[in-house]
Amino acid sequence: MTHHYLIALGSNQWHVRHGDPRRVLAAAFERLDRKGLKLIAASSVIDSAPHGPSRRRYANAVAVVSSRLEPDKLLGRLHRIEAKFGRRRRGQRWGARVLDLDLVLWSGGIFAQDGIMVPHPRFRARAFVLGPALAVAADWRDPLTGLTLRHLHARLTRKAPNQPAKP
Repeated sequence: MTHHYLIALGSNQWHVRHGDPRRVLAAAFERLDRKGLKLIAASSVIDSAPHGPSRRRYANAVAVVSSRLEPDKLLGRLHRIEAKFGRRRRGQRWGARVLDLDLVLWSGGIFAQDGIMVPHPRFRARAFVLGPALAVAADWRDPLTGLTLRHLHARLTRKAPNQPAKP
């Protein structure tokens, strides 16, 4: 059975081979179209403010991929891709990194096993995920809320009365 996945990509460090974070994401898109993965759609890349202790701005994007892999196996593949780009999973959380690949949603709905949670527990609060997702998966539904990504993005970014718009 073939599954579809929404993957969030982020980078805020220079890579010795690929260059600046935008080029890192371009190379990562290519890696998401190999060996049992098929890149269906890729958003444009946006710049976003850092979260947590990192001071460098991020390049962010999303991709839709298809694969026969189950979510736990796909996440393992994503971690191996990150490692090939030089990512080391140790140290401070949300720090600077060459490549971050997050499994956000999958066509099978909800997956929870061995600490893996799909949908990603924080994606609803991340404009840097929902914004790019509008271009490639706006009508996908969050299996927990039943809302489309378009609706989640509108809720997150709508301007409250007398308040500045959220980024």
